[in-house]
Amino acid sequence: MEYERNMTLRLGTWAQPVDQPGLDYVIEAERLGVDSIWVPEYWGYDALTQIAAAAVVTDRIRLCTGIVQLGTRTPAMLAMSAMTLQHLSNGRFVLGLGASGPQVIEGWHGVHFARPVTRTRETIEILRMVTQGERLEYDGVVHQLPLPGGEGKALRSAVPPVDVPVFVASLGPANLYLTGAVADGWIGNSFFTETADVFFDVIRDGAASTGRTLDDIELTVSVGVELTDDVDEAAQRHAEGFAFTFGAMGSVSSNFYNNAFARQGWGDDVAEVQRLWLAGDREAAAKRVPAEIGRRTNLIGPPDEIRSRLREYRDCGVTTLRIGPSGDTLDERVASLAQIAELVADVNNETAV
Repeated sequence: MEYERNMTLRLGTWAQPVDQPGLDYVIEAERLGVDSIWVPEYWGYDALTQIAAAAVVTDRIRLCTGIVQLGTRTPAMLAMSAMTLQHLSNGRFVLGLGASGPQVIEGWHGVHFARPVTRTRETIEILRMVTQGERLEYDGVVHQLPLPGGEGKALRSAVPPVDVPVFVASLGPANLYLTGAVADGWIGNSFFTETADVFFDVIRDGAASTGRTLDDIELTVSVGVELTDDVDEAAQRHAEGFAFTFGAMGSVSSNFYNNAFARQGWGDDVAEVQRLWLAGDREAAAKRVPAEIGRRTNLIGPPDEIRSRLREYRDCGVTTLRIGPSGDTLDERVASLAQIAELVADVNNETAV
């Protein structure tokens, strides 16, 4: 299905500005006219400190978390950090957040992974109360502020109100619906242009529930990039990387990525990959991932092929591509990014039909 909502693509890129090469990459991305950087957070470096470092060395590029893990900070603490970064960056900060999964939240942070969609909604509501200067009184399912029966006092932020765009990483139907209802943007992955409606129809329904449309939501999708003439080899190599996603990024009963792929017609494949992985045969699991998964969830091929794929993302309704350029060195990654930026500019300069 095609959605006539967006005739241009924005280009974003993954970044980890934790050292000088990482900062240099961000500086080069801004020089190339890239719209945004996206800083991840998993079980290594945190995202917010990196955003602060990037803010100091840039002037124009948007600075986005992709993602901050819910439950790792109180909603008020998250709001305080967001306001600080918005002030420090002169209005360029975008708060991307997500529920992560029980393996990380319970195993690494020691926080119960319960009611993730409710926690997401309540966190966004509390964050907006704080950033908009409201007195913080909230009676939710997960959060009650001030704590009932305690000595806490309902406070108002001591700094001026500030707008903080909130994007949500979501894959399941309930969280996609919530994204449409309350978020400024969607942080997507596991995405095929041919089945964009699996995601966008639910986000649209959520938007309609609060009097909005899909046009009110920035739709971002993550893709790897590899400029190459050997498409088959690269597609297989990228596909094999999904074995970890299907086998280890969750449990048999709880793997949001597998569920998203299954809703797009890949259920038997991901189930078999997961079975092989959990049985200990990781090599067989990697070989079992269909090469088409690697090919269609990334930008792989010579320039003409990638230019054609960029049109597909644009025409299905994607607003922003968050790319991971290929290359082992800073110079190689910057060169790859520059090539993609040029191809995106070509596509955006075409006359839309």
